[in-house]
Amino acid sequence: MTVPLLSAANDQAEWLTSMEAVLEVLNEGVLIINEHQQILSVNSRFIELTGISKQDLIGSYASQFYSPQEWDFIARQINVGFQHGHNRYVFVLPRKDGSRVPVIISSRTLAHSGRQFGIVTFTDISEQVRVTEELRSSNTRLRKRQMEIEEDLRLAARVQRSLVPKSLVWDRLSIDSFYQAEHSVGGDFALVNSQDGEHISLLVCDVSGHGIGSALVANRIYSETMGHLRTGMPFIDMFAELNRFLIEDIDAGMFITVAAASIDTHLCRMVFAGAGHPPAMLVRRGQSPLLLESRSAILGALPDAVDTTPSLELQLEPGDRIVLYTDGITEVFNSREEMLGIEGIREIVRQTAALPWDEMKQGILDGVAAWRSGPPSDDVSLVLVHVR
Repeated sequence: MTVPLLSAANDQAEWLTSMEAVLEVLNEGVLIINEHQQILSVNSRFIELTGISKQDLIGSYASQFYSPQEWDFIARQINVGFQHGHNRYVFVLPRKDGSRVPVIISSRTLAHSGRQFGIVTFTDISEQVRVTEELRSSNTRLRKRQMEIEEDLRLAARVQRSLVPKSLVWDRLSIDSFYQAEHSVGGDFALVNSQDGEHISLLVCDVSGHGIGSALVANRIYSETMGHLRTGMPFIDMFAELNRFLIEDIDAGMFITVAAASIDTHLCRMVFAGAGHPPAMLVRRGQSPLLLESRSAILGALPDAVDTTPSLELQLEPGDRIVLYTDGITEVFNSREEMLGIEGIREIVRQTAALPWDEMKQGILDGVAAWRSGPPSDDVSLVLVHVR
């Protein structure tokens, strides 16, 4: 009986030796265990990963190196491997210093001389785990920063909405307005101002671009414009100051267009001036809307953009309506890629001027929306005045 046992032992030893020669060249850590999870062989990469000597590993049981909770998981995976012949999962490999190396464990069952053996490989994924943790941490920081930005945008949007003129009645005038940013904040703004109760200034402005940059410039231009209006500065001089301010102080390649009107409520007389802006409209009963064209060029591009010709003066009559708007009203396209344009909005204004005053604003917006294919693609500002 001794000879067969010795022969089987020698055969197993020869088999292990041949397997070790193959496993030694692998970059993964590899061990061979028997059906009792006793370690029979390890390669040098496994020793490197664990920091445990070969002498301490051979003959030991794999369970010695894991905590009871860890081994409970490992034992279940080993059973799966023996039942199906293979298994693969992510876990950890204990090190001599008590730390754990994240690894992918792959096990395969082999039969030799009537016995079953397990060949288990351990692929170090420390770098992948480190990168994943860094990405997870970065994503957490990004989500936090995004929440901060969104809160800032909500605050900025509330500030912008607070600048929108409210619907009001002023002496012989009724004024209504509308503002909508393409994004959270935008580059359009409108204002209504009066210093003495007799003269009312109306203005719409469109800053080039969209989003936060345009909104910041718009808020800065709003402050500058309001300051000039409060001093009673004529529109032509105000345009010159804004042009200089954009070129010399802002110096960011940002441009603006402006349409402004000042109405003497007692004399019912209006002064109008524009800079590179779509024409405002004066609507009178029974007539096609009169286009009030800009005489000055876009502000912020050229030092001599402002036309020194005196502003346009018009006598207003009861029933007149004045329409100021930005190009978010006119530069909209239908499904055939046709732009509404000045003449398109002029026709909408003509039709809606027959409506009661408190319905005209919504009528214009509905007309633009009916033409437009898809959602708005620009900021929109609209100011309407009714002379009673």
